[in-house]
Amino acid sequence: MAEHDDEWEAGLEDDSSAVLRAVSRQIKLWREAAGMTQGELGAAIGYGEEMVSAVERCKRLPKPEFLDGTDVALGADGKISAMKEDVKQARYPKKVRDLAKLEAKAVERGAYGDHNIDGLLQTEEYARALFAMRRPAFSEEQIDRHVAARMARQELLRRQPTPTLTFVQEEVTLRRPLGGRMVLRRQLEHLLEVGQLRHVVIQVVPTECEDHGSMGGQFEVLKMHSGETLAHWEAQLFSRLVSDPKEVQVFELRYGIIRSQALTPRESLAFIEKVLGET
Repeated sequence: MAEHDDEWEAGLEDDSSAVLRAVSRQIKLWREAAGMTQGELGAAIGYGEEMVSAVERCKRLPKPEFLDGTDVALGADGKISAMKEDVKQARYPKKVRDLAKLEAKAVERGAYGDHNIDGLLQTEEYARALFAMRRPAFSEEQIDRHVAARMARQELLRRQPTPTLTFVQEEVTLRRPLGGRMVLRRQLEHLLEVGQLRHVVIQVVPTECEDHGSMGGQFEVLKMHSGETLAHWEAQLFSRLVSDPKEVQVFELRYGIIRSQALTPRESLAFIEKVLGET
């Protein structure tokens, strides 16, 4: 396995829980040292006793304002507030953080989606609907965490200098009403807005297309600032980063073919507008 693959596989086991346990433990230790009960701390910072208990038991993630308020109430002199960045990073699953780091270094990203809208193009409510229907079911906290991670990745759309972002979506992803008709309508409207950005290209593959260059599922190709090209794909419970040049070449070939078979960018936006009118 190539070096990048080793790093990716090692990151599949989420390490954020250890960080959150350490933060929760520190809050409890500072509270006890100050001689305050959970109820008293909650009253001092504007939260209920149950919330303080949940944070100390690592059942809820403390928000920045929770940490700042706790820092002042317990006289921690910035030591609790200083943990905000650690908590922010730990909110997101490790494999998402790793992918986001790679995407942040890319000068070009091409993605093919065959069963839902690409994560960088999703509205928050569309993303929430996707995570809410996962099986086994996620808890509300897990859903919040995954949605926040997905929204954070979308910083790539606004990054300077802007990377070139291309997306190829199957027609079915534009018509499947995940989350309900209104969620889909707002998602389609969002696609039309993002599609106007000069560094973004969205193409659609009509279902009636007889030839298809990628029947093996969704994937993305990342061209890095270093000149290296990587590929990434997910299937059910597995996720893989591909760095072997011969394997990456296969993904590049397939992506090139599927783009040539899709509607042009102008035709694609017109197609999305048509689907919106029918939804």
